[in-house]
Amino acid sequence: MPTETERRSRRSSGRPIAVSFEFFPPKTPEMEATLWNSITRLAPLAPKFVSVTYGAGGSTRERTHATVARIVEETRLAPAAHLTCVAAAKGEVDEVVRGYWDAGVRHIVALRGDPPGGVGQAYEPHPQGYSSSADLVAGVRRIANFEVSVSAYPEKHPESASFDVDLDILQAKVEAGATRAITQCFFDNDIYFRYLDKVRARGIDVPVVPGILPVSNFKQARNFAEKTATYMPDWIASRFEGLDNDPETRKLIAAAVAAEQVFDLVDRGVTEFHFYTLNRADLVYAICHLLGIRPPAAAEGAAAA
Repeated sequence: MPTETERRSRRSSGRPIAVSFEFFPPKTPEMEATLWNSITRLAPLAPKFVSVTYGAGGSTRERTHATVARIVEETRLAPAAHLTCVAAAKGEVDEVVRGYWDAGVRHIVALRGDPPGGVGQAYEPHPQGYSSSADLVAGVRRIANFEVSVSAYPEKHPESASFDVDLDILQAKVEAGATRAITQCFFDNDIYFRYLDKVRARGIDVPVVPGILPVSNFKQARNFAEKTATYMPDWIASRFEGLDNDPETRKLIAAAVAAEQVFDLVDRGVTEFHFYTLNRADLVYAICHLLGIRPPAAAEGAAAA
């Protein structure tokens, strides 16, 4: 078991760590203010890209496009726009893709998407739509030379009959032109590495970036885990036990839990992370700081010290 000194040495002498951040489009003026405060806070960390989600059935399409367009216009960040093919004809989806290209977007996160009824409802392709996420990837790449990221599921998508079927889907997406896979969040790093072994054994060689969800609200995270069949270790629950009415301590514990997970991944060779921010900056900023990712002035000051 490496000591903390050995861990620090590995982190400082290894390859640079890259990060990306995910946001969702705001529904209200108050939520918009929170989002832009978070973007302003995290932008100086120079993420590889920032992504903006797309609601079930394309329900947030206009708000997603508006948020992405504002990122292009007002920041130096590289935005990645989420795009789904559920409940939409090809022509409608293609129009959105061309609109992103015209707005200066060069990266799309291509997803099949959840049915309008949400997770658990049967998925049915639109009669004139893209039939699958792989079909969508191919369609995006035909329109323009986008970078295309796709989803990956270390614990298998709930609708997949088996891991083999799940890996078939990922392989089809990569063969269609996907250049990166971003995982669903997970809370047990061994699950990620076992999945990565399966992916590589298939000959799939694109980056499989771990998606990290800092647990700022344990009850919400546990409910999400139950709905998506994501394993939540008992030790995480024990860390938050008795803190229902103590939000300040919960924040500290949340930062410690997320940092512990990320540091273990770094120690085992991971150099890129995608953070699900939930439009909140503090936890993610703290974890990045611990990883040595600092705004330029702070980094220069640390080097001179």
